[in-house]
Amino acid sequence: MNIKYHSLAVCFLIAGILISGCGAGPLLVATLPPTVRPASTPTTTPTLTPILPVLMGTPIPPLIDTISSANRNNIVEIARWGKGRLSHMAYSPNGRMIAVASSIGVYLYDSQTLQPIMFVDTRSETTDVAFSPDGRTLASASWDHTVKLWDVAGGKLLRTLSGHTEQVNSIAFSPDGKTLASASWDYTVRLWDVASGVQLRTLNGHTSAVTSVAFSPDGMTLASGSGDHTVKLWDVTSGKLLRTLTGQTDEVSGVAFSPDGKILVSASWDGTLRVWDVASGGGLRILSGHTAPISGVVFSPDGKILASASWDHTLKLWDVASGVLLRTLSGHPYPKYTVVFSPDGRTLASGTGDGTLELWDVASGVQLRALSGQTDQVKSIAFSPDGKTLASGGDLSDHTVKLWDLADGELLPTLSAYTDSVSCIAFSPDGKTMVSASQGGTTVMFWDVISGKQLHTLSGNGYPVSGVAISPDGRILASASVDGEVRVWDMVDGKLLLTLSGHTGAVTSVAFSPDGRILASGADDNTVKLWDVASWALLRTLNGHTSAVNSVAFSPDGRTLASGSGDHTVKFWDVASGALFYTLSGHTSAVNSVAFSPDGRTLASGSDDYTVKLWDVANGALFSTLSGHTAWVRSVAFSPDGKTVVSGSFDGTIRLWGVSP
Repeated sequence: MNIKYHSLAVCFLIAGILISGCGAGPLLVATLPPTVRPASTPTTTPTLTPILPVLMGTPIPPLIDTISSANRNNIVEIARWGKGRLSHMAYSPNGRMIAVASSIGVYLYDSQTLQPIMFVDTRSETTDVAFSPDGRTLASASWDHTVKLWDVAGGKLLRTLSGHTEQVNSIAFSPDGKTLASASWDYTVRLWDVASGVQLRTLNGHTSAVTSVAFSPDGMTLASGSGDHTVKLWDVTSGKLLRTLTGQTDEVSGVAFSPDGKILVSASWDGTLRVWDVASGGGLRILSGHTAPISGVVFSPDGKILASASWDHTLKLWDVASGVLLRTLSGHPYPKYTVVFSPDGRTLASGTGDGTLELWDVASGVQLRALSGQTDQVKSIAFSPDGKTLASGGDLSDHTVKLWDLADGELLPTLSAYTDSVSCIAFSPDGKTMVSASQGGTTVMFWDVISGKQLHTLSGNGYPVSGVAISPDGRILASASVDGEVRVWDMVDGKLLLTLSGHTGAVTSVAFSPDGRILASGADDNTVKLWDVASWALLRTLNGHTSAVNSVAFSPDGRTLASGSGDHTVKFWDVASGALFYTLSGHTSAVNSVAFSPDGRTLASGSDDYTVKLWDVANGALFSTLSGHTAWVRSVAFSPDGKTVVSGSFDGTIRLWGVSP
């Protein structure tokens, strides 16, 4: 898997969420009732037991108290919605299972029914997955710079291969299963002894991230593709570089050997496939036809067909002997990110940008089955005023707003109208209307919460909207824009009332004080500005952050303002005087979101360091760090009753935290 693909990977959802309880081991599992377990499931599939806290679609456990420093030792993850972003998949050698690498772990599915078999919690963003030739071992590559080897029968971690200094992007077993190759963002390929976990050698030579690796069928040669636009062929025994293949004009996103080992194909972000003669290193032909980057390439087991997946929303099947395009498979109108043949060559599996896993009949090109429903990274979240509904905005390939029923976790209407990530969401005070905006768009959309219908659209920003806030009386909407301006709108007729100028960088967030008298805006110019709503005059500018202000929030009594910044800190300000109360230090990366509890005693902050931190507002003390996300936390919010904190992350999940009995 290549770096661009990794950063823009997608995910998919099937019925049920598989999540680990506090202190659980690496294996996270869920059962299928014996009466519906697929007959084709391998006999080595373990007997699995559900692990709490909850599965999606079941009620959230009763929470005994509000979140506060007094309950610091009992705050745990109580639910998880979303299964993570899909990055790569592989068939087991016997063809009975499909392993899917996701941003939160590895899922195993029955290849015929797409029913879940097992989830392996890798505790990190997983970028690639591969079965050993005998099907007994599963390898996973991760953002944490490691490769992990798992026992397929029981999900037990066998060993961890450590040595890379950056994320591992691609892995491959040698044909005899004795050696594993790993490609990394650290520009290297490493070879490992599978039995002992010992690193055999490091292959240096690429001048950019190594995105993909593949062994030749005889196991003597290794191919590696890189962001440096080249493919390198290596002698596996000595580690010697045999030759470098040049010609691609952009990152090489995939490499694949033909089953007879005579041909190598490379896929690239330049939209082409190049076919190479392995013996001479000469180029045989260029396959053109895709109109966007190619993200995956694979040979059929008999070597007669080549399949490619592209961001142009298609899979293409090519005749290897002639290079003729045989068929184009479209399916869902979203980018195709990964593709793999079943061992018998009859079925093709692909993962798409709308979070769908598709199965195709190779002979006819007919789609056999599709499994969909998951989000991409979660960009924004918001509770309805009554606390019964949660809204989440998707990013990257999922440009929707999803509504969730807090009582049982069920997915309510999905609001689709955007062509880019949903940057911000806000409910009206009466909870009947929701407002959302797109990061790449210039419009603000109004939705009827009950029906999910779009009511109207505000146009006139001229620049992408990065934040929205509705006044407590529900009459005014403020929108933050990347052009450095704050725009104020009439909620009733959608009329633009005025524009607030003064920031010298993109405005990232806006918030009204609880009494509606003050509007706060945070920006990339490292400042927070406070505006008088009655006159719209600038009251004061709060200086102190040394990086962009990403989020602002008022305390419930309106006396304190919290700001989260790219400088890794949260600052508390006195609203009346503009004085800095204190600075909260503890995050190790940018703070993206801050939120006060309804009683004003606790502040939650979400960060690029993958954590949510809870702070005592009275003294600024950190009393809890909520860990579990495997990627950046982009948004946090408290439920109206103060019993739940919700966090949305780049890992494609929404996690709910509460006080456990």
